[in-house]
Amino acid sequence: MLSTTDPNAAGGSRSTGPGSRGGAITRERIVDAGAMLFYAHGIRAISADKIIANVGITKVTFYRHFHSKDDLVVAYLERRAAWERGKILGAAETANGDVDETIRIIADGIGAEACTPGFRGCPFINAAAEYADAEHPVRQAVAAHRAWFVEMLTKLMASIGINDPAVVAELMMLRDGAMVSGYLNDAEAVASTLLAASRAAIATPRA
Repeated sequence: MLSTTDPNAAGGSRSTGPGSRGGAITRERIVDAGAMLFYAHGIRAISADKIIANVGITKVTFYRHFHSKDDLVVAYLERRAAWERGKILGAAETANGDVDETIRIIADGIGAEACTPGFRGCPFINAAAEYADAEHPVRQAVAAHRAWFVEMLTKLMASIGINDPAVVAELMMLRDGAMVSGYLNDAEAVASTLLAASRAAIATPRA
């Protein structure tokens, strides 16, 4: 339980609406609870009522911030996407243009995450598995982040003279496989295996 009281229950809308500071804090608490519960138990298994009870707010407060549970799922994925992008761009900046070092830092990050308690694989792959309709807003949020990832890898490869979409696709599959393997198999080996496989994909001559 994140809180046992609803900060919006006793106040007026001037200080607790979605656009206010108090409203923004409440919204973040809702996203925090959704992120924790969705990732740990699966999106379909968690109802809006369960999130409302976890945060300790009223239904009115929840629906003031999110029109539906699906809206909250999108917010959860968008926040995760922003976090991942920050990490990846940070890796590229730390590596100072060195592609191999960038990939090593990213691989180490995935390996470290895979070793954390409660790791259940990639949130985007997990979400996509629960929403069959490719046009659904949740799937669109997944697609947007994956498109960004592909664009980032494309630019990274182009910086060393590799302009082959097949290499980018292989790197993306290796990343996905590492996330799944980290959950189902040996998390300790994820970083080293991902790095070795990525280096091999980049070094393989293409016809």
